[in-house]
Amino acid sequence: MIIDSHPVVRLGIRRLLEPSWDFEELADGRGAVELLSSVGSFEVAIVEMRAASKSAPSGTATIRTLLRHQPGLGVVAHGGRSDRHAIGEALDAGASAYVSKRSSPNTMRSAVDEVLSFNSFIDPDVESGSGERPPVTPRQRQILQMFADGLSTEEAAKRLGLSAETVRTHAKATLPRLGARDRAHAVAIALRSSLID
Repeated sequence: MIIDSHPVVRLGIRRLLEPSWDFEELADGRGAVELLSSVGSFEVAIVEMRAASKSAPSGTATIRTLLRHQPGLGVVAHGGRSDRHAIGEALDAGASAYVSKRSSPNTMRSAVDEVLSFNSFIDPDVESGSGERPPVTPRQRQILQMFADGLSTEEAAKRLGLSAETVRTHAKATLPRLGARDRAHAVAIALRSSLID
């Protein structure tokens, strides 16, 4: 699924990823839930980080809506801003990847490939210019602490009163924030950084 207000951008992303994938396109997030209902589940959604308007939801609202209706969906956020705050907004909404619109086509392809492999991805140009990684949220820190204490995803979900899929989504979002390869690496980094005990 490609959600972007610019037809030329949608065409460029589609051409970049063809012929490997089938695509559905939207100019904004208004029809995203209907598209999920009519087509079924998607593997990846590429969502423009746009501000809300009277006629369309913001990029962050669109990401949250998509993940509420398909919790395991891989989301690549892309936007014109290339700063730490922009990355933080995307990751807080539940995106697994962030790519600047100024980046090369290969960066977008890499982001999609990583998300398809259930990994996270932060545009290297954005990350190197940000100076520091966005911190993990209190909920993400809580989940990392439970993992460090030896709880499984299902046990952490039960203790927090959340679904296992929601816990997985939170855990996945910590990876780009900490620069971690996987969950165990994220826990190790959090311990070393004194984010958790």
